[in-house]
Order: sequence, then structure tokens, then C-alpha cells
Amino acid sequence: MRSIVWLLLLSVAAVVSATALGSNDGLVTLYWLGWRADLSLNFFLLALVLIFLAIHSLVQGLDSLLALPERAKRWRLANRERLAQTALREALGLYLAGRYTRSHKAAQRAVAIQVDTPGMALDAEFSALAHLLSAGSLHRLQDRTRRDEHLQRALELSQLTRKPRVTEEGARLLMAECALGDNDASRALKELAELPPGVARRTQALRLKLQATRLKRLPMEALKTARLLAKHQGFTQTAAEGLLRTLATETLFTARDADQLRLTWSQLDASDRSDPLVVSSAATRLAQLGAPNEARQWLAPLWNRIPQLPHDAVDALAQALSQSLLGLEPEWLPRLDAATPTALRHPGLALALGLALAERQLWGKARSMLLSAANDLDLDLDRRRFAWAKLGQLAEREQRTEEAARFFRLAALAQVE
Repeated sequence: MRSIVWLLLLSVAAVVSATALGSNDGLVTLYWLGWRADLSLNFFLLALVLIFLAIHSLVQGLDSLLALPERAKRWRLANRERLAQTALREALGLYLAGRYTRSHKAAQRAVAIQVDTPGMALDAEFSALAHLLSAGSLHRLQDRTRRDEHLQRALELSQLTRKPRVTEEGARLLMAECALGDNDASRALKELAELPPGVARRTQALRLKLQATRLKRLPMEALKTARLLAKHQGFTQTAAEGLLRTLATETLFTARDADQLRLTWSQLDASDRSDPLVVSSAATRLAQLGAPNEARQWLAPLWNRIPQLPHDAVDALAQALSQSLLGLEPEWLPRLDAATPTALRHPGLALALGLALAERQLWGKARSMLLSAANDLDLDLDRRRFAWAKLGQLAEREQRTEEAARFFRLAALAQVE
């Protein structure tokens, strides 16, 4: 296609030249020291064009000749830069392939090429990336001394680059990851604290902070971090719910007295305070700290919704109530009666109702609920044994010696199982 265009242009030029110059009878006369030369105007114009082209070619040739050393220098620099880039790409590929020793060597080869090439010495970002790859490889090889040297060198070089300093952020994150690998949560949190606020809220930074806070046993900080991660979709919804519930429970059980537990409870998110499993854990801990009345107040709002709750939530609430029965108020009796139909499907709830009714000295109803729980094979052995033992105590209270002995024997057999 290009040749056709050039042919058309040449044809047009020939036609224009023939039309304009074909009938040109002009002369050009040149005088020089008594000499005179008469030239046709066409010949003079053609000679002028040829002389211009010759001078232009001569100037270009001299310029190329004089610039040859500089061009050779640039070619050598470009060739060395290609070799360094190839070595760095090879190091990255080997690192991703799990060949850490070779990756470290390739990264150091890239650094050596850069050091030996004066024109590349100012590329701090290239050196920082190479040192980061070496540090990552040495971390996998458990060579902590050389790893820390490369990390520190990468951090120093990354601070010489223009902002935003992506390599510095990468170095800080890698240092935090290495600190976690060494089980040094304090150092990991220190490195993460050096990150800018925007970088610290990225998913990778939040994951590292979550690991560090859990390793250092800071459940409240871990809970806040996990909630941010869940907000940024760092987990699936199911995993996020389970993790947040676990961390909330761990936070509650760090309380050493009832006042501290109340303060911790007030710091939890509203979604945590409405989670039946978290509320059950909080009530259990509060009852253990000597405040069963307040524990029941925390349980009451969810207890009214027991028929709509899933099985694990019902079981958790039942166990929490069983731990906080001391001084059970009469106003709990309507709640217990309302939960009786649900207890027929939940042996754990039946056990809790039986214990609660026994606390209120309603022996007949208590005996019925306890028998239902003790005979249900879906209930774990420890609670079935406890139900048989409680039935034996009730029988002893009513002076039914043979029935009490039978219940105690069933409790013992449940223990053997």
C-alpha cells in the first residue's frame, strides 16, 4: 500500500514538473572574475537542489560520526539494563515458583549488574525491589540475619524514591510479615504503625495486624481489625461471622471482674451485643464473676425469641441460664413456661428449664423437664449425667430412696459411657 502511494506522489510530481518547467526558457548568468556562464533555469534549480542534498548528507554523516562514541555508550548501558531487568524478572519468577535459593541469587545478580553500571546507580527503586525479593526468599529459607540486612537496605533505598513510595510500603509490610513469622507481634505492630493511614487500612495490612493482635493477645484490637476486614470483604460472610463471634467472646473472657466486663460489653458493637452466642458467653462470664441477676437481665431479651432462634443459639442460651440460676426471680416463670414447647425439641433447653424450675422449688415440673433431658440421646454425656444426678437429688429430697439410687446408678453408667 505504501509503495502505491509513493508511486502516485512521484507521478504527480513528474506531471507538475513537466507542466511548470517544460516551457521554461529562462537563463541564469553567473559572473566570476571575468568569466561568464549561462545556464538554463531548469538546470540551475536542479543543481541547487542536488547541492543542498549533498551538504545535508555531509552534515548528517559528520554528526553521526562524532556521536558514535555516545551512541556506543548508550547501547552498552541499554544492554546492561536489559540484563539487570532480565535477572530481576527471573528472580521474581523463581520466587513465585518456590525456588528461593535461586531467586536470591538472581536478585543479587541484578544488584551486581546495577552496581557495575554507573548509569543505573541512581535507580533506587530497582535496587529496593531486588533487595525485597532477596529478603522474601531468605525469609522462606529461615536465614533471619541476612534477611534483616536486605530488608533494612531495601527500606533505606526506598526512602530515596519519589512519593508515593510504594517500595517503602512493601518493605514495611514484608518486615511485619517476617516479624510474625518470628512470633514477634510487638515488632510487627511497630512496623505497621509506621505505615501511612491509607496504607494501614489496606486488606493485606489489616490481615497482618489481625494476626499480630491475636498473637499478642489483644482481643479488642483484633475485634476492631476483623470488623474492618469484614467491611472490606476480606473474609466470606460465614467466616467473618465466626471470627467476630470468637474474638468478641475472647474479649469478654479477658475481664477480671464484673465492672471490667460491663465496660468491655459497652465497647462491643451493637451487632455483637445482639448475637445470641456472644450474649450467652457474656452472661456466663458475668455469672462466674458473681452477678447472676444482671446476667439474667442480659439473657432476657433473647430468651423471649427462643422459638425463632437456631439450635446452637438455643443451646448456648440454655447453658448460660444454667450458670446463672442463683436467686432466680419469679418473673422468669412466664418465660420458662413459654419456652416449654421448644424444650421438647432441644434437650439442652429442657435441662436448663428443669434446673430453673428446681431453683424455684417447682419439683414436679422440674422432674418432668429433667427426665426429658436425661433420656434424650442427642444431649452430650456430661449433661445427661448431670440431669440424672439432679433427679437423684430431687428423689432424695422427697425421701424416695430406691428411685434416687436408680437415678444415681444411671448417672454413674452415663459417666462410664
